[in-house]
Amino acid sequence: MDIWDVRAFVYEYFADTTHAPGVDETARHFNISNEEAGELYTELNNRHAFFLEPHTLTIRMANPFSAIPTDFKIHANGKTYFANCAWDMLGIPAALHCDAVIDAVFTESNESVQLEIKDGQINLNNVILSDSEGSL
Repeated sequence: MDIWDVRAFVYEYFADTTHAPGVDETARHFNISNEEAGELYTELNNRHAFFLEPHTLTIRMANPFSAIPTDFKIHANGKTYFANCAWDMLGIPAALHCDAVIDAVFTESNESVQLEIKDGQINLNNVILSDSEGSL
């Protein structure tokens, strides 16, 4: 088993379930001990492949996915995901290769905004934002 197989599993798990796997779930998936899975989590955290909560083996984020609720909710494929920031809220539909509705809250004003991602384009209040090729 390669360390990057564990990283891929974490991302697949996030995509399938909307939350991060625990060390025990990863250990069970790869038929390894919890201790070995924990060592792999620590190494992946050290390599910034994903990030653990301080002094734990609990995954906090695997960009663009957040394991904790945030002000950036992404509704896609019948599920609700959380993103770490505004950039990551656009990264989740890109990573999942799907359309999405995003509900976000501006940090400074507490104002809500809703974006729709459809066919790779961002629609904000019926204004389509795209690059020169027609999609982002």
